[in-house]
Amino acid sequence: MISFENTKIAFAAKTNKDLQQAYNLFKLVGNPTLVKFGKWSTDIALKLHLPINGLVKKTIFRQFCGGETIEECRGTIKQLGEFGIGTILDYSVEGKTSLADFEATTNEIIATIHEGKNNPHIPFSVFKVTGISRFGILEKCNNPENELTLEEKKEFHGVLTRVERICQAAYEARIPVFIDAEETWIQDTIDRLATSMMTKFNKEEVIVYNTVQMYRHDRLEHIRQAVVEARQNGYFYGVKLVRGAYMEKERERAKEMGYPSPIQKDKAASDNDYNRALELLMDAIDICALVAGSHNEESALVLTRLITDKGIDKSDKRVYFAQLLGMSDHISYNLAHHGFNVAKYVPYGPVREVMPYLIRRAEENTSVAGQTSRELTLITKERTRRKSGK
Repeated sequence: MISFENTKIAFAAKTNKDLQQAYNLFKLVGNPTLVKFGKWSTDIALKLHLPINGLVKKTIFRQFCGGETIEECRGTIKQLGEFGIGTILDYSVEGKTSLADFEATTNEIIATIHEGKNNPHIPFSVFKVTGISRFGILEKCNNPENELTLEEKKEFHGVLTRVERICQAAYEARIPVFIDAEETWIQDTIDRLATSMMTKFNKEEVIVYNTVQMYRHDRLEHIRQAVVEARQNGYFYGVKLVRGAYMEKERERAKEMGYPSPIQKDKAASDNDYNRALELLMDAIDICALVAGSHNEESALVLTRLITDKGIDKSDKRVYFAQLLGMSDHISYNLAHHGFNVAKYVPYGPVREVMPYLIRRAEENTSVAGQTSRELTLITKERTRRKSGK
């Protein structure tokens, strides 16, 4: 029976200094007032071009990012690999708007795929469509009834071309790629792009994965339908299953614009749908591949039981667990120790460019009930164990 309480395994890669630094950081992000102040002061520092790189790189960047470049990430990739954990290189630059920036990001994502082709510790690649597209065009395309201008059609064709270039590179390198989920008012566009790419590149195996956010109350039925469509149309369905990252924004927008919230009524409903989705996908594993992106211990245990009950080998590449770098090591390292497939998202990019990502991580640790206290409790337990010499 796997236990997530084994801190000796969970923090095997961490020195005493590493643990102290992680403890200090989680103490800070556990304070909502400090996090809000940090976000405010960081925004000002970025606008005024103040020299914050050094401080950020030694603290929150160090905890949650692999480096500023692929090359700088190689130490993290190697260390994770030594404990049987794969790396998903996540180029976390956001908020760009020019065609030149979209092209540069596309090329960088393809570079992560090439890195994976030459490194056995990189099982997947990933990208956000908003990293290679203007948000507004995705939003307009979300409703198929919207009429695009000639210029907009040309713009969206450029988006499609960039997405296809990435998926083609993934197909040729045999490094599967995740298309990340985003806000509901652009997600239908992203779903259609993902389905189009799966239809083209998933004929023999899963190369392209869509991402499904289970904090939406309509996603269980969405997955059911996606499995049916894959069977009918002769391709494999790849899905990265997550709870979601835009809950507060979604609720606020729904309230402001007067439409029903797409978000589950409570956390229990989200958890229930997540676990039911795991069961649904494992029942259809002959046509599916699943990556469970979750920091939830119960969901991780549900999936380990499903793997065992269905007689699937732990090393079967159709089933993976995934967590973010710097979080939930007690899940990642214990799962890997017991022979399950595990990968960590390893964000990277210039410090200033990844600040939006880092602020979201700090806010997530503050807002998710029990997340920070759980990390602190486990770190404290491991420090005590080391001091006792057990």
